[in-house]
This record gives sequence, structure tokens and C-alpha cells, in this order.
Amino acid sequence: MFIGIDHGTSSIRFSSGESCFKITREEAREFRWQALARLCPLDQIEGIALTYSMGDGFSRITRVQELDNRGVISREGAGKHIGGGTCVFDQVRQSGLPAVAVPGLHRNSPTDTRFKAYSHQASPEKIGIAYLVSGDLGGDFVVSDTSSNTVTLLISGGRIIGALDACIFAPGLEHGALDVEAIRSIDAGKITANGAFLKAGVNHTLPPDERIRTVALFAAMECAALLLLAPSARVAVAGSLAHHIAGEVESLLQKPVAVYDQWCASRGLAAIARDVFGGKEEILGIGVNM
Repeated sequence: MFIGIDHGTSSIRFSSGESCFKITREEAREFRWQALARLCPLDQIEGIALTYSMGDGFSRITRVQELDNRGVISREGAGKHIGGGTCVFDQVRQSGLPAVAVPGLHRNSPTDTRFKAYSHQASPEKIGIAYLVSGDLGGDFVVSDTSSNTVTLLISGGRIIGALDACIFAPGLEHGALDVEAIRSIDAGKITANGAFLKAGVNHTLPPDERIRTVALFAAMECAALLLLAPSARVAVAGSLAHHIAGEVESLLQKPVAVYDQWCASRGLAAIARDVFGGKEEILGIGVNM
């Protein structure tokens, strides 16, 4: 049995591809690796693929024991710092179970150089999403993951070409890019840059009846932007808002939209674990160190 662990914005999700469960990041501070028995008997676990934070300290899928600083440059940056993901990573590493970490997309990743105008393109769980979607849609598609934040990836020819991260373009419910008002507040010392990012989502900027429509619009805009590089690519949406925005995105793009739920990343990571421990040397263009 292979397990995927998705370190998400609000929760950590665990999946064997068949069974799944999630805990909040606050609850994860008390996590013990034996809890994986909720998915299958512990002696049946053949491999784990997990994600941690931005995954910007490495660029190839790597065994967790071989990573320095859990595979991140720094824990500082955009996002909440709670400690749950750290506990889960350390518990898996201490368990002795075979486990690999999946990197995020950043300037050392094998993406189109033009996307490296920005230091960070996507957190590592998005690779799990893309891998699951690739099993259904093939090697040419755009997928937008929408929930607390919005991140959209382009896969073409079976490789990840690039992505637009949450702090660059589309808002999610909680987080988004910093606009002029936010920059002024930061310069005035009223809020930190990270604090502004955490309050740039539509839950903080728009009335309730406009929030979902707005996330749908900006997700569709990100998809349209990436479709410039692959006009015939198919389109998917994933995450906790996917079912809420899919119809609007489809209408705006005038293209069919496949829908994936909040378990997409952990299920995709389980598939990555299966294939990496089965000998696969590349996942959507991301190399494997084993």
C-alpha cells in the first residue's frame, strides 16, 4: 500500500488512493506516525510521498532522510506557521517507513525559464494534483487549485511547464496578491507583508455574494493565461471550491472543465509514491533521487 500526505493550507490530508482522512494543522502538532493505521495496517505500507511547506530547498523527489531543513530554504515567508506540518514530516522520517518528499516549483525546477521571473511557482502538493489529473486527461492540460488560495499549473507534453502561485495573481478565499492598498499599509508599518498576504483573499475584500464568482473569474483568467502556451490543452479545477466554480470557469473559457475535489493532491501523491518506489525515474518532468 502506498500513501500520499498533502500539507495543505488549512489541513493535512492522508490518502492511500482508496481510503483517506484529514486533520487540521493545529491537530497535526500531536500527530504520531502510527495514526497511518487508519489507512491500512502499518506493516503493509510500501512507500509514502509527502509534502512540506513550499519545498523550495530541493528540486528532485528525494528520500526524507536525505533532506536538510526538511527541504525548505526557510520557514519564513508567505503563509501561516503552525507546526503541524513539521510534526508530520518528523514523525514520518522517524518512523523508518520508506518515504520521499516531493519538491515545490521554484527557480531551480525544470520549468520554462520565463516562469522563473518569480522565485516560487507552486507548493509541492500541486504536483500531486497534476499527477492525478494527468492519469485522466493525459499530458496536456491546465489545472487550477482553488481553496484558501489559488494556484494554477500548465502541463504540456507530459511535463510541468510552469505555474502561477497564490501571491502572484488570483485570490483565493483567504490569501492573494498584494495590491497598492496592501503595499501602502506595509510601508506605513500597519501590517507585515505576510499578514497582508493572509488577508488578501476575497473573504476579506468582497461581500459574500461576490466571493465565489470572483474566485471563478480569476481562476479562469489564470487558466486562459497559461493556455497561451498550449491552446489545445484541456482544463481542470481542483480543491475545496472546485465544484462551486467549475460551471462559471467553463462558461468563461468556453471549454469543458474536469472537476477534482480536496482529496486530489493526497491521492495523486499516493500514486507518485507507488510509481517512484516502483522504479519510475521522472514525474511530470521532475527527477527522482532514490
